[in-house]
Amino acid sequence: MNRTYELMFIVRPDMVDEDLEKLVAHLESTVTSAAGTVKSVDRMGKRRLAYTVRKFREGIYVLMTIEGAGTVIHELERRLRVTEQVIKFLTVRIDEEQKRLDKIKKLRDAKKKVSAQPAAVAEEAPAASEAPAADVPATA
Repeated sequence: MNRTYELMFIVRPDMVDEDLEKLVAHLESTVTSAAGTVKSVDRMGKRRLAYTVRKFREGIYVLMTIEGAGTVIHELERRLRVTEQVIKFLTVRIDEEQKRLDKIKKLRDAKKKVSAQPAAVAEEAPAASEAPAADVPATA
């Protein structure tokens, strides 16, 4: 069963761009060889870490969105664990979250449609009720 995952990993700040590209290409080939697909790769650049990790205060962040089975993720995590340049990584399954957000969005859209229809009817009603009020004389 294919699921959607986000894989965020942080590499050493002194890593050369060419080496980073090789690492990302290697991970992408690992995913495709294991019958998965890489939806997107976002190189977020060098950022300061919240705390020191392996004596580094900065790191280069990379976010990959992957679709595949759990075995694909297991293999990726194994490779990231033994790669010396990677100082931290985290994998999160996001397909359940996407389903939940889509459901909430449908409910909001349905509520907007329902609330928009009575507002149109309510706009016509005050115009009709204002005309008889003008016929009634005001008392002092």
